[in-house]
Amino acid sequence: MFMNICKSVLFALLLSTPAWGIDRAAAFDEPQLQARYQNLTQQLRCLVCQNETIADSQADLAADLRRELRTQIAAGKSDDEILKFMTDRYGAFVLYKPPFEARTLLLWIGPAILLLGGLAIAIRIILQRSKFADNNDLTDQSESEIS
Repeated sequence: MFMNICKSVLFALLLSTPAWGIDRAAAFDEPQLQARYQNLTQQLRCLVCQNETIADSQADLAADLRRELRTQIAAGKSDDEILKFMTDRYGAFVLYKPPFEARTLLLWIGPAILLLGGLAIAIRIILQRSKFADNNDLTDQSESEIS
């Protein structure tokens, strides 16, 4: 009985560990600084989740980035300085909308390349199957004419 209770408690603790990374505290009492904080958290990508901003992510790294962001704003850094610090440290991928430049070119044109490649493959398969179907129809017609 005691062992079952211990296992249940341990299991509940293991399930609750992701919640420890959530940073729910308000960053600033001043509305201007809080607005900057919220704006910047929407501009930075969680490097663990990759499709969420650090404002939306519950990953530990996102909580660390939010704390770093809070520290930088409290130190009086401008938005540009903070974004430059984050990109210098984590690369342009940390920006939710990275700038269009040579090193981020693949991030911008990669989806279009994949889409065009998929379309090209689909068209090729469709054309091959239609040619195969046409050849089968001609073969069936010539066999019926012979008999």
